[in-house]
Amino acid sequence: MDQFIYKKSAGITALSASMTDFTYKKHSHKEYAIGVTLRGIQQYNLDGSLHLSHQNGVMLFNPEQTHDGMAHDKTGLDYVMLYIEPKLLLEVIEKKDIVRFSSPIVYDYRLEQRILSLAHAILNKKEEALCNELLLSLTENLIQTDLSNSFKKDNALIRKAKDILHNTLENVPKLDEICKELDLSKFQFIRIFKAQTGLSPYQYFLNCKVERAKQLIEKNRDIYAAVAECGFVDLTHLNKHFKSVYGTTAFEYMSYLN
Repeated sequence: MDQFIYKKSAGITALSASMTDFTYKKHSHKEYAIGVTLRGIQQYNLDGSLHLSHQNGVMLFNPEQTHDGMAHDKTGLDYVMLYIEPKLLLEVIEKKDIVRFSSPIVYDYRLEQRILSLAHAILNKKEEALCNELLLSLTENLIQTDLSNSFKKDNALIRKAKDILHNTLENVPKLDEICKELDLSKFQFIRIFKAQTGLSPYQYFLNCKVERAKQLIEKNRDIYAAVAECGFVDLTHLNKHFKSVYGTTAFEYMSYLN
């Protein structure tokens, strides 16, 4: 049986997951996502390449790095993930500019154990002070292991397009209007946007809606307000898209936060 359990503490979301048949659709997160494969093999496409994280593999995803995910075979897999806001990570490592992981998978026992310690503390509702200390230990290990200052910045057109999409989450954006604003044809825009982000404009728009709904649920504990504010048709519509990104419905996610 597929199971996804989320808990949040000290500004970090921890996920404990066990899955066999479930498949994540292509998506991205605004946070850094750092995790460990505990059992089985995690398979995912990232930056145009197929990656396999075997047992004890440490998975490192950058913010807005498009990927999917599934179990490599029918034996299934268990894993944990930590989702850390870029602002928080930069505060802890005392840097101003965004840093990027240069390798998507590493095998490092010390780093693995620090991820597991922090995930265990959050999932078991340990004191926030302890979680902060464990986060500091984790980031110190990350700096030694695999952080790089080089990264691909969005070009001006894509930044503008993203701003437009973020500002129209309550309604489906009109492609003609966006293209007129950017002075591009529809097909030029779709091609450039997908090449830059890994997602089509519409996929990115849905991803943003789900991310925003998640933030509202965490803030207000009101799932129906999130449905209305983010322009979903109804709760079923939100749950469908929420599950494709987080493995669980929005309603179930809200219950994990209590």
